[in-house]
Amino acid sequence: MSSLPSPASVPEIVCVGETMALITPTDAGLAEAGHATIGLAGAESNVSAGIAATGHRVAWASRLGADPLGDRIASELARRGVELWVERAADAPTGVMLKDPGVESSSVYYYRRGSAAAHMEPGFLTPERLEGVRIVHTTGITPALSSSCREMVDRLFADVRTAGALVSFDVNDRRPLWSREDAAETLARLADAADITFVGRDEAERIWGTVTPAEIRTFLPRCPLLIVKDGDVGATAFDGDAEPVFVPAPVVDVVEPVGAGDAFASGFLAATLDGAPLTARLSAGHAAAERVLTIAADLPPLD
Repeated sequence: MSSLPSPASVPEIVCVGETMALITPTDAGLAEAGHATIGLAGAESNVSAGIAATGHRVAWASRLGADPLGDRIASELARRGVELWVERAADAPTGVMLKDPGVESSSVYYYRRGSAAAHMEPGFLTPERLEGVRIVHTTGITPALSSSCREMVDRLFADVRTAGALVSFDVNDRRPLWSREDAAETLARLADAADITFVGRDEAERIWGTVTPAEIRTFLPRCPLLIVKDGDVGATAFDGDAEPVFVPAPVVDVVEPVGAGDAFASGFLAATLDGAPLTARLSAGHAAAERVLTIAADLPPLD
């Protein structure tokens, strides 16, 4: 995929999706904790922050409540160099996610039904607004938020093409948000329609029954560039009809896996903007994921 020109007046990439306030107890589980931190949680904003850290111009597009939690999210992303294409809603709140840390793994609880972002509708981003943007990235979380969000994503794919940009889509299946049947059909349709698709081998097996990267490629034959991530094994890229390219994952002492997939996408997409060859883009994805895997947060600290 060749490097694409970008006018100076617009961001190179726009990431579209919900970000929530993240409440994490620091001294015990949720039921007993007396102290907690407030951060942010959102796949698309994670990707945008990762891309901004590489020096590329990136915007995050969404809706936030006209509330202090929305202020906090907007301030943190702006501090990380992300441009905000954000509507503030007076009649709907910013979503909230609670994390309950455990010894073996963490549980999460969502309070996002009826959130400001869940009210995004078709036409949220028009072709005119996207003119000059090179890539628009979203995930399978967004169409799961509401029927209007699902319609918005369908329209977004068409409007991105009209604007002359590429569609990037991370399957990012979230089981609590919708039924397996709804997820399987919608995610397959969107993944096969995108120009660049990211999918975890394990999540593809869970929702589609495809076990190997080759089976996933057979299931999604029309996507021009399909990236299959397989945890600590590595990532395989299927670029059209060319032979697949595999790059193994580095050996990492994992502190927490949350956010690694978003970091991988940010590294891969930043390298795509640079016009890097496919092997280098996969390696950049692994390097970005490694930085997040070694900390207990979705985003690395700012220097």
